Amino acid sequence: MNQDEVLAATRQWLEKAVIGLNLCPFAKSVYVKNQVRFVVSEATHLDGFLEDLDRELDLLAATDPAEIDTTLLIHPTLLADFEDFNDFTIIAEAAVEEHGLEGVLQVASFHPAFQFADTEPDDIGNYTNRSPFPTLHLIREDSIARAVETYPDAEAIYGRNIETLKKLGIAGWRALGFASDSKKNETP
Repeated sequence: MNQDEVLAATRQWLEKAVIGLNLCPFAKSVYVKNQVRFVVSEATHLDGFLEDLDRELDLLAATDPAEIDTTLLIHPTLLADFEDFNDFTIIAEAAVEEHGLEGVLQVASFHPAFQFADTEPDDIGNYTNRSPFPTLHLIREDSIARAVETYPDAEAIYGRNIETLKKLGIAGWRALGFASDSKKNETP
């Protein structure tokens, strides 16, 4: 896939799943204000992807939140295996510390085969973090704090998301245009 196709698939996932299903009630406001930065890494190895992450952490920290509030760093080919990706997220979190950004930025992870600990691969709850491609979401902690202050019962979001996905089911997920097989990476 080329960059435009990767970006289109990621935007579709964000619009239909994350915002459309209200999996993240904070996403819509920054998305409609064009404050989400989408970056497709073309690194050919993990060191290059880590360099991309370093650049994006520094850029996000140095940029006014009104211009860029959050960043999605996407890699369509590296880290296709979820276990490898999950291991890489530990390195990504350490990079936040190395940049002196602990308490300023945090990393959330999304993957086509995302699987929470102690769940089966096909558990519908895993779909809350399933994206078309391995993606690191760089988030400002201040933005999270402000959003949580304005959202009643923020701690219930995860449970509500599980219920939403249970009602939607695999067939509903497919109807949105997303693969249900965690080994595939399909979007229309």
